[in-house]
Amino acid sequence: MTEQQEFLVPLDLYLKVGLHIGTKFRTKYMEPFIYRVRPDGLAVLNVQKIDRRIDVASKFLAQYKPEEIMVVCRRENGWRAAKLFSKLTGIRVFTGRYPPGILTNLALESFTEIKMMLVTDPWPDKNALSDAVRVGVPIIALCDTNNTSNNIDLVVPCNNKGKKSLGLIFWILTKEYLKHRGAISKDEDLKVTVDDFTPD
Repeated sequence: MTEQQEFLVPLDLYLKVGLHIGTKFRTKYMEPFIYRVRPDGLAVLNVQKIDRRIDVASKFLAQYKPEEIMVVCRRENGWRAAKLFSKLTGIRVFTGRYPPGILTNLALESFTEIKMMLVTDPWPDKNALSDAVRVGVPIIALCDTNNTSNNIDLVVPCNNKGKKSLGLIFWILTKEYLKHRGAISKDEDLKVTVDDFTPD
């Protein structure tokens, strides 16, 4: 088996969208995922570890029905990808401002019970993350080199700021979630392309 076949998508696709390019700021939490630091100071994430974590995340998500999962994306660069992910999987997604208390305040009309949460970036999505911690549900988080991983059950290291990078991640998660849930066959491809997940 070639190295390319071991990845969920061809290696050059990961590289093309800059999924592995981190920030100049590095936290101790993310050090295990950093492959090297470029001369310009940007950290480069280990692509094999990214791929493995996306695979684990998709299998983890697939243990839950769509209505049991919530995805939160405050970062505007991920809105299109997150909304299309929601449309194709049926998983509820909040883009923009997260409505406070919907997981914790029983008196709210919009009160919701979930069993799992995915956040696009633990920093802008911190309110949703703290609600998920309060109700005790597992949390998957897309984390760049500048993120901390407090209260996160599964870190998916990646560039969580770029449009193309977020588009690719949500495209892979959509495809893998639907395959693991049996909604599409193992050999079937999505009817939508990575480009559909990326804003112009």
